[in-house]
Amino acid sequence: MAKSAVAVVRAGRYEAAELRPQVERALALLGGVEKFVPRGARVFVKVNLLPPPSPPERGIITHPTFAEAVLSLLRELTPHITVGDDVHEARSFEVGGYREVCQRLGVELLNLRDRGFEEVSLNGGVLKRVYIAKAVREAEVIVNLPKLKTHALTTFTGAIKNFYGVIPTGLRTALHGEHPSPAEFAEVLVDIFSVVRPALTVMDGIVAMEGAGPANGTPRPLGLILASADAVAVDAVAQAIIGLDPLRVWTTHHAHRRGLGVGDLREIAILGESLETVRAKDFRLPPAAGEMMGRIPPRITRWATRHLQAQPVVVPARCVACGACVRACPTGAAQFRGKKAWIDRKKCIRCMCCHEACRYDAIALHLDLWGRFFRAAERWVYRDRRR
Repeated sequence: MAKSAVAVVRAGRYEAAELRPQVERALALLGGVEKFVPRGARVFVKVNLLPPPSPPERGIITHPTFAEAVLSLLRELTPHITVGDDVHEARSFEVGGYREVCQRLGVELLNLRDRGFEEVSLNGGVLKRVYIAKAVREAEVIVNLPKLKTHALTTFTGAIKNFYGVIPTGLRTALHGEHPSPAEFAEVLVDIFSVVRPALTVMDGIVAMEGAGPANGTPRPLGLILASADAVAVDAVAQAIIGLDPLRVWTTHHAHRRGLGVGDLREIAILGESLETVRAKDFRLPPAAGEMMGRIPPRITRWATRHLQAQPVVVPARCVACGACVRACPTGAAQFRGKKAWIDRKKCIRCMCCHEACRYDAIALHLDLWGRFFRAAERWVYRDRRR
């Protein structure tokens, strides 16, 4: 497999005047934005606007100032730009700062469900057909602007997983329920990614998220921009920066194995900053099994899945009974008991939809004794990489 190039550039803060030159430098290392986006092309830009609505300072969404820096460069090449994601509430665009940015630049801002979805056949590892947003299918060029974050189910969420947002909400919920194990769900994510295949990925790693991501972790300043034509390689480099072995992360593992990009660091040329100078020390990973599961022999995977996946538990003192977890749960495990939410462990498949939906940090993630043991072992195995 040929080497992929990933540009890694430092960027200190979300200030428009400072950020655009830094984005421009990252793309220049790859040959310039014109290498990926022909003049006059119809461009779809996928941002990460994880529902429910979130302000950018929480580190949950692709920061609008970061998106603006990329969009301003694209706008010089073409007026035909659509920025979009599938969001439950239109106010996500206002709260996230995207309405103002897109109006200022004169580009279309789209809730993907407004234009609909079309069925696509594929020869995936799990999926044989899937519904993809029409706006994505109609674009000539796709630009991917993911956020660098941890994820309670998949360990890491970035370039590949960002495209889970181009399928309908109901299907997203159903797929969580049908494919609950980290390895199999990651295969689903890679199946969807195989249909979309962005021409350019520019990752927002200026303020990342560590801990119990993708919505309830802690913002962690990294001060980095990562860019490449290879979205898989972007994920791999980002994973290495925060102390993960990329080929032990299921999404990267599956995508690399299937030839959808390069996940092996030995086959990636890193331009700009060196990997050693940007590694994050003591980056906190979520209490999830994603990476460790790659080391478990197949014969005990079922046992390991039960013990190494965190169990979501409601923290009553923080629960405001908003119902977000109840609406997000694909199995009915999340429900109300009196004036507080409650999770039925017998029905829970640990898909983490409730945790992802909660904006009050009212869903805690608990590991049992075996899970805590293996998480401690994992930290020990990879301690040198996180220094």
